[in-house]
Amino acid sequence: MNRIAKIWFHSALAGQLEETESGYKFTYDTDYISSNEAFPISQTLKLQVQPYQSKVLFPFFDGLIPEGWLLDIAIDNWKVKANDRFGLLLACCKNSIGAVSVISEENEEL
Repeated sequence: MNRIAKIWFHSALAGQLEETESGYKFTYDTDYISSNEAFPISQTLKLQVQPYQSKVLFPFFDGLIPEGWLLDIAIDNWKVKANDRFGLLLACCKNSIGAVSVISEENEEL
């Protein structure tokens, strides 16, 4: 089963990140794109209607995952494997520092 995350930019639902059989897909929310407040979540993920596809987790999202001792704490506390980058993103980035938050579709409460 594919895992899905809702991507929030400040308090607006910006899009959806999905783990697929062939990699990852990020799609901007159509309401977000049509908003006057729309802003790309990353310089590498410009606003567009077409989904972005990648065989590996997009570098922007991978960069949100903590490193070093903080990553070790996350792995120990949430029992997520170190090589499960999507799982780490879901576990660690709900309340990340900055404008972007990653919320599991199963846990949509922001």
